[in-house]
Amino acid sequence: MIVDCAVYEDGCRRAGDLALDDAFEAGRDDDAFVWIGLHEPTSEEFEAVRLEFGLHELAVEDAIKAHQRPKLEVYGDTLLLVLKPARYYDETDDIELGEILLFVGDGFIVSVRHGEATGLTEVRRTVEGSRERLRGGPDAVLHAIVDRVVDDYFPVGRALEEDIEEVEADVFSPDRTNSAERIFKLKREVLEFSRATGPLAEALDDLCGDQIPHIDGAMSSYFRDVRDHLERIVEQTDNDRELLTNILTANLTQVGVRQNEDMRRISAWVAIIAVPTMIAGVYGMNFEFMPELRWTFGYPLIVGIMVTICVTLYFRFRRSGWL
Repeated sequence: MIVDCAVYEDGCRRAGDLALDDAFEAGRDDDAFVWIGLHEPTSEEFEAVRLEFGLHELAVEDAIKAHQRPKLEVYGDTLLLVLKPARYYDETDDIELGEILLFVGDGFIVSVRHGEATGLTEVRRTVEGSRERLRGGPDAVLHAIVDRVVDDYFPVGRALEEDIEEVEADVFSPDRTNSAERIFKLKREVLEFSRATGPLAEALDDLCGDQIPHIDGAMSSYFRDVRDHLERIVEQTDNDRELLTNILTANLTQVGVRQNEDMRRISAWVAIIAVPTMIAGVYGMNFEFMPELRWTFGYPLIVGIMVTICVTLYFRFRRSGWL
């Protein structure tokens, strides 16, 4: 359950292991705070953490269910930020969304991670390598995690754009393919991505202000920088959704055009075949008194007429683009 539990003091990680029962008191020291990382805890496992830091029951319920939209909530003197990290699988055009819940209070930050989209081990290692950043306290760690999640959105956005360009090329290629299924799949993945990125903008707007508890006003510029990065992702996602809608419309138009071309080609051949069929049908009625029925040159004349008419129709249809 507990991936890591450490106390940081004056920009450095305090040596030795930290027991959960001593975590809250360790974070009460001056210039010290505790960072506890958990991965997919059960309600029974998280109960000890809740009791240790006095977390609100509603916030704990959100952490266990792990089906929340990105949001920022304040429960008493504790801040809860929900993030939706993302990872893209190019082989299947699928987006995997995880969930990270961050509880920030006086002298502590508790990170609860669900899924494998964004690991926090590297974030912890990066933060521990910067003494100045650690001196910023829990809100500095909060910024580092949010920044990493938003940075991980960029590869997902680029992968989506590449796949959209591929499906756009398929739609306008001379190959007779129907990309509707892949377009709908990409539209669904872009929508999922939009649900992960769009609501986070409002939470970052609040963090850029100075009304959120336990967030130092000096960190506003850092959160504002992350907000600018997120805005680029949100704009790109909106453009991708609109582009996919246009591609789908173009694909349906292409399908209709190809069907019309097929119908014209079929109609042209039917018209060509109808001529000899009609003439042969007339002379196949076997009536006794018919023109040129006993004439020596009747048969080659009729065959010549059929060939001439069919060839003429063929070149007329070719000239008009029906064949």
